[in-house]
Amino acid sequence: MRLGIAQSFLESVTTTVPPIRHNDDLSDPKSPESGSCACCCRCGRSDSWRTSAIQGHRRARSYTGPRTGISELTGVSFDPPQRPPAEVPKVFAPAESPLEKLPVEVLDEIIAQLALDSPPSGYTPRNVDLINCLLTSRTVHVATINTLYSNITIPHSAIFSKFLTRVSEYPGLGTIVKRLDLSHFTSIGLGRSRQVNSEVQNMTSRTLLRCLELTPAIQEVLLQENLDDDIDENVLCKLFFGLSKLKAVDFCASSSKPFAESFTSAVTTLIDSPMNLGLRRLSLHECFTLPSSVFETLLPRLPHLTHLDVSHTRITDNALASIPESSSLSHLNLGRCTQISGNGVVDFLTSHPAASDLVFLNLACDIARYRLLWEVDVERLLPALPQTLRSLNLNGAKIRRWHTTLIRPLTKHLEELSLAYADLTVHEVNSLFRPGPLSSPSSSPCSSPPSSPVSSPTRDSRDTEELPAPWVQPTVHYLDLSSIPAITQSSLFSASCILLSPTSLPLEVIELGDKAISSLRECRNTNKRLGWVVKELGRRGWYVRDTNATGGNQSGRRSWKMGAMWWGMRKCPVAWGEVGGLYGHYMFKK
Repeated sequence: MRLGIAQSFLESVTTTVPPIRHNDDLSDPKSPESGSCACCCRCGRSDSWRTSAIQGHRRARSYTGPRTGISELTGVSFDPPQRPPAEVPKVFAPAESPLEKLPVEVLDEIIAQLALDSPPSGYTPRNVDLINCLLTSRTVHVATINTLYSNITIPHSAIFSKFLTRVSEYPGLGTIVKRLDLSHFTSIGLGRSRQVNSEVQNMTSRTLLRCLELTPAIQEVLLQENLDDDIDENVLCKLFFGLSKLKAVDFCASSSKPFAESFTSAVTTLIDSPMNLGLRRLSLHECFTLPSSVFETLLPRLPHLTHLDVSHTRITDNALASIPESSSLSHLNLGRCTQISGNGVVDFLTSHPAASDLVFLNLACDIARYRLLWEVDVERLLPALPQTLRSLNLNGAKIRRWHTTLIRPLTKHLEELSLAYADLTVHEVNSLFRPGPLSSPSSSPCSSPPSSPVSSPTRDSRDTEELPAPWVQPTVHYLDLSSIPAITQSSLFSASCILLSPTSLPLEVIELGDKAISSLRECRNTNKRLGWVVKELGRRGWYVRDTNATGGNQSGRRSWKMGAMWWGMRKCPVAWGEVGGLYGHYMFKK
């Protein structure tokens, strides 16, 4: 039944019916001799009331007549518009479709949008759309192959065995590979222990070396602790000396004794060699078993270094100072390094040309073991930090109330600021996010010159005095206040604290200690009223502004994070991509 049937139309439209002319030409509808009726009635003998069949169904006798009658009365035609004939899809000859005629670069970019950049989860097939594109045409097949084999992610040994077999059978595919991502590699879930997994012989030092030999154009290799027994001296020599296009390598948490011995042997060959390495991004995060001599030998051979993560290693002041001046560091992670001194670190950051354009800097320390930066080091370091800096981690530094004068200018360009274990009060933390006078080391009464009772400033001198600089809103999105005694659940909820109010925007994440997070977790109603929620992951906990309640739509993605979306990362990334697996554990959970 169509919408807007005749009956409803007559009820909703008022019209004047012209009078019927009485003449002899009109047939009497009640006369049995008359075979038709010219009136608009339901007598059944009008030519307009007829039976028709549509798709095998008999149409009601009252379907056409009223439509004709209404047309006569109102001049409105109810005949449905004729639909244009459906277009027959055009069939193109092979390699003649508009998609296939696009330039190769454009087609590659289109196909690349179908690739999933998310970490693998379990054994669910990934990139199903790309697999389907392989069966489309020869041209699309070639573009899809380039996307599929550009970034190879290996979650377990069975996938690695299939990849190695395929590349061995078709060596041309190995020349397409640009990244080999083994950061998700694990034997968990296969029903085998690590010893049994090594007996399968899918992932060994021999097969890993064979894989590197078949991928000569590789640029990024991401390894981790689950493979440290398979990273022998031959594999390391291939990485350092046999891959001319390699730009980034990550050995995250590789700390086994065989790995340390193999790494030392491979680097020792550089002692008497003038050869430099082409690596730009190097991560030895948590490789704490490597001796200090390794860093003193390796770092001077990296003239193009931009990313260096040596967190929790035995790097020394001499090794840090040996970085070539031609390097341009943007990311530097020196967290939890016990063999360096605060004076040596400050000297490097304030005078070395390689540290003039830093974007990410981690100087965190574990105060239960040692303290890297003391008051004097902090006062020397903060004024010398570059304007390009976006993330600064000073956890464990000896920060006092007068240092807020030096920290406040940094909040105008920093997006991440970590001040765990600082000796600050709520009022002093508030001062970083609102205008007002700040205390400084030189503000003591004895340091200010006495005022002269005889002379007073003239009008001209008052006019030439410098006006205070206009207030610039901070850019801090993440603030780490862990283990600060003054920062508790009650102090955050007090009226004197502005951290949870819109005044502190764009602040959206506050990291707190276990005790404060536990207290906030119980205050569900207050959290909802304030528009903040508690989030936890691993050993860390955050108090996060609820963007749904405030109407904001902030995204944590930044170019300097190289794909990471969360705030407060503690591991330096060396390759662009979504963070997951073991890298996500060391970056956000630990």
